[in-house]
Amino acid sequence: MTRKAPADDFDDSGLEVSKPKTWAAGVPGVTAALRQSYEQMGVRRTALTLLRVNQKQGFDCPGCAWPEGDHRHIAEFCENGAKAVAEEATTRRVTREFFAEHTVAELAGRSDHWLGQQGRLAEPMLKRAGSEHYEPVSWDEAIGLLASELNALESPDEAVFYTSGRTSNEAAFAYQLFARAFGTNNLPDCSNMCHESSGSALSETIGIGKGSVLLEDLYQADLIFVVGQNPGTNHPRMLSALERAKKEGARVVAVNPLPEAGLMRFKNPQRPSGVTGQGTMLADRFLQIRLNGDLALFQALNRMLLESDAPDAIDRGFLDAHAHGFDAFQKHVLGLDWDDVLEATGLTRGEIAATLGDVLAAKRIIVCWAMGLTQHRNSVPTIREVVNFLLLRGNIGRPGAGVCPVRGHSNVQGDRTMGIWEKPKPAFLDALAAEFGFEPPREHGVDTVDAIRAMRDGRARVFLGMGGNFVRATPDSAVTEAALRNCRLTAQISTKLNRSHAVTGELALILPTLGRTERDEQETGPQFVSVEDSMGMVHASRGRLAPASEHLVSEVAIVCRLARAALPGAGIDWAAMERDYDVIRDHVSRVVPGFAAYNARVREPGGFTLPHAPRDERRFPTATGKANLTVNELEVLRVPEGRLLLQTVRSHDQYNTTIYGLDDRYRGIKAGRRVVFVNPADLSGLGIADGAMVDLVSEWSDGAERRAPAFRVVSYPTAPGCAAAYFPETNVLVPLDSTAEVSNTPTSKSVVVRLEPAAAEA
Repeated sequence: MTRKAPADDFDDSGLEVSKPKTWAAGVPGVTAALRQSYEQMGVRRTALTLLRVNQKQGFDCPGCAWPEGDHRHIAEFCENGAKAVAEEATTRRVTREFFAEHTVAELAGRSDHWLGQQGRLAEPMLKRAGSEHYEPVSWDEAIGLLASELNALESPDEAVFYTSGRTSNEAAFAYQLFARAFGTNNLPDCSNMCHESSGSALSETIGIGKGSVLLEDLYQADLIFVVGQNPGTNHPRMLSALERAKKEGARVVAVNPLPEAGLMRFKNPQRPSGVTGQGTMLADRFLQIRLNGDLALFQALNRMLLESDAPDAIDRGFLDAHAHGFDAFQKHVLGLDWDDVLEATGLTRGEIAATLGDVLAAKRIIVCWAMGLTQHRNSVPTIREVVNFLLLRGNIGRPGAGVCPVRGHSNVQGDRTMGIWEKPKPAFLDALAAEFGFEPPREHGVDTVDAIRAMRDGRARVFLGMGGNFVRATPDSAVTEAALRNCRLTAQISTKLNRSHAVTGELALILPTLGRTERDEQETGPQFVSVEDSMGMVHASRGRLAPASEHLVSEVAIVCRLARAALPGAGIDWAAMERDYDVIRDHVSRVVPGFAAYNARVREPGGFTLPHAPRDERRFPTATGKANLTVNELEVLRVPEGRLLLQTVRSHDQYNTTIYGLDDRYRGIKAGRRVVFVNPADLSGLGIADGAMVDLVSEWSDGAERRAPAFRVVSYPTAPGCAAAYFPETNVLVPLDSTAEVSNTPTSKSVVVRLEPAAAEA
């Protein structure tokens, strides 16, 4: 049954604004999840899919990467997880008739929500040179065209192979193998735009670019910091974990420029108290920090720990045995200027001192964070300072303590483990060479930002994206779109329609693929894939639904067929990998550390845990052989008078670039997205009325005008001097060259903007 998708929604004239909520989930969360599921899938299909989400014999949610415990609820999903499943398992279809009706230019003028609501892509499509329409194409022609265009390049480095975080381990391994056999390390991925700063900082300080915390550690912690993160919308199942941690005696400190409902009170819909009662108060302390003030906060806490008279303020035994660089770190932090701290954080000295009291009362501390920490100029130094904070009291390598970067998409961490990285380590390339008998390229490739520059400058001519929505996930939208249009060929391996299909090179391909919810049948029989969650747990994912179309091909099969067509003499048995994914996993077991006996272990209920030397052995595989305390310069981010510091955020009705609907229930927004949240005192100082229409204009050293037009001002309790607005609508404001030190991640959480009276309709 094909269901009618809604009309376009650029018109925000029906926008309603109410008071923000002070609690998350509860009955409204269940109602919203089921309503959207019924609309997209119908009642029976809803039951068939939702009851298999995140189950040991089911499929992994295509949303966030939050882990599952051993004991799982019959409904092991959250509101946004249900929406993600509904979007994939929808009965709506995008057919050849749809593409005949709509030109590419017309699709480019549609909203993200409208595009996504059209449904699942049903067959391969090709936009020929000079044509305004996509037309149907056979798989053989599509793969042959892509292979011939790749082989026509003057250099393999003129190709870009992008990956999103929803790609399975098996597809990711095959994809990076093909790119390297083709001759390039141009393997940018969505990590470059979100948690690259985490990986950079953790690799330097503890020797591995992943978190050191397992789910059970949260239940043993005395104190949990949740910093720059909104779990109520972005990782809702984390609320259940925090609720249990509170029950076990943990305290929670929330550090955020916005008061988020999910960090205030949680009404767990799986408990009677969450339906009829008051729920659980989560944050014991809320530090409403100024944007970019987190480095100053943790340096202040570190200075206070060093100066404390408490006998156990510093774990000297741990530092002497396992840490390097203490003297330089101590000298630097003791010179911290308190005026800079208070200006940078917007907090009082009393608030920071009270937080120190929480720290001194806790033996086991976890710090969780997300993109509120990773998308600033100084993100890597900030996360290094978080590590300093934990090392001072020995809070890495003990139960109930450690670093916990909460990653977004469901397998973004697994993709990196499988080799999706533009800067591969020599040991990985050596193992790849030994396994497959070819010499992989050693020169580093381009990350996401550098890929845009390469396409813009004509140094990259073919773009292949496996999953995701590159156009809307990236910064500086006008520059990104012009870069893709400068390509000879753009090809997208996708499940659903998005704006990246409407921003094309001279030639463009849409290669429709299976989703997580669907059966994957290959020559040897039914296949399953695997993923790695945010805490290093690897488990299987098995779809059960019939494919949305008979023309869909799995990601693994697409990659293997392309490799056979483009590299016929490479000596790699791509056909065997396509026929049986066990073959891929056997290769992985010999190439990637921690995956020995992969096929046997991943078939165990719940999968297996990857080794983590700092957590498991208190061994730190860094250049010094110890955990590294670091010196991080504090530079207060000051903005000119009359300007605000903007962060881009998600609404509650979206996940990454996928827009499920036009409401943000927790922030009091209904039927619209073009809003900017501003502190009422700032509005008064700027002479702007609540409800006024403004253009957002960002300011950057290159002097270029970047304008997001026609936003409604919403008076909101943001941190003073700070504002927030939804992405991807405001990605246009993020300069391509404004990136984090070391990681090159776009600075989407610290954009200097001015508000001007709206000059035109959006």
